[in-house]
Amino acid sequence: MMERKKTRRVMVGSVPVGGGAPVSIQSMTSVPTEDAAGTIAQIGRLAAAGAEIVRVAVRSLEAAGSLGDIIAASPVPVAADIHFDYRIALAAIRAGVHKVRLNPGNIGGTERVREVVAAARERGVPIRIGVNAGSLDRRRFPHPSPENMVESAMEHVRILEAEGFADIIVSLKSSDVRLTVEANRLFSRTCDYPLHLGLTEAGYGTACIVNSAVAIGTLLMEGIGDTVRVSMTGDPAGELPVARGILEASGERRAAIRMVSCPTCGRTDPDLDLLSLAREIEESLRGRYEDALTSSGRSITVAVMGCEVNGPGEALEADVGVAGGRGGFMLLFSRGERKRRITRGEAAAAVLEEVARILERGE
Repeated sequence: MMERKKTRRVMVGSVPVGGGAPVSIQSMTSVPTEDAAGTIAQIGRLAAAGAEIVRVAVRSLEAAGSLGDIIAASPVPVAADIHFDYRIALAAIRAGVHKVRLNPGNIGGTERVREVVAAARERGVPIRIGVNAGSLDRRRFPHPSPENMVESAMEHVRILEAEGFADIIVSLKSSDVRLTVEANRLFSRTCDYPLHLGLTEAGYGTACIVNSAVAIGTLLMEGIGDTVRVSMTGDPAGELPVARGILEASGERRAAIRMVSCPTCGRTDPDLDLLSLAREIEESLRGRYEDALTSSGRSITVAVMGCEVNGPGEALEADVGVAGGRGGFMLLFSRGERKRRITRGEAAAAVLEEVARILERGE
């Protein structure tokens, strides 16, 4: 992985974005913001699932009126998504929102933008400029391209810069993975404002996971990106494990518990039932140790392997591992040492015992 580009640091409430800060995870509520109680409850679920910033859609002054209660109850910074009416942006800023996402080109003209920027500067509220391929001015940009997405973003950046405002975060998104990647690459070469990564519509289920992993993961591996949101159709809580997994796979975060398990093949003894064994071990580890490992910054790698070909090597490299053999037997490994031969029925307990010993020793 390349060294991450050093961008400007922008504070979203207590969460730093850019400037070498850890890549943060965002999500967005799906409950109408006018429903303060429902929005507060959903933000709580998103925060518990790993969201560090949550965005809410503020479509009216009525919705803006709910923001005070929502912000006061939220365990994480709240961003307001606003379009078309500068008065909503002003109301959101007065309510104490921690970031405003807007398009300076559709908020009501230069004077209105100046009013919003003045209010944001006074309250220390950053502005995210969001450029989506689907909402470009088609009279000027009939066919979205990386170049015209970046041109549109820079036009909006210059509007804010003209007012002496630089607490800016930028996003360039499309439903097209390649277009999103190329636009963000180009913007990253153009200036040093922090980038919010994601796709506009990533899909649902497997399609969302694959599209998001390729787009966001590619950019992170190239050192581009400061905060991420996986856009998944359905319950937004489903976005968070995907985002966390992308950060872990790209090396931006260290997994507290890393499971390695083989796909199984004809060499694997069917009696081992490797899938259920891997699940049992992972669930037990997460239930007993994940919180403590996360809070201490430690991690553990466990391998569950099916045969004697690749299994011993992978198990030796892990902190603790088991490798399948014949007749329902397995080999237990711990910290590069072959420990003993065990039965399939003993495997889960044996792995957990070895993990406990390692953690007790403080290794």
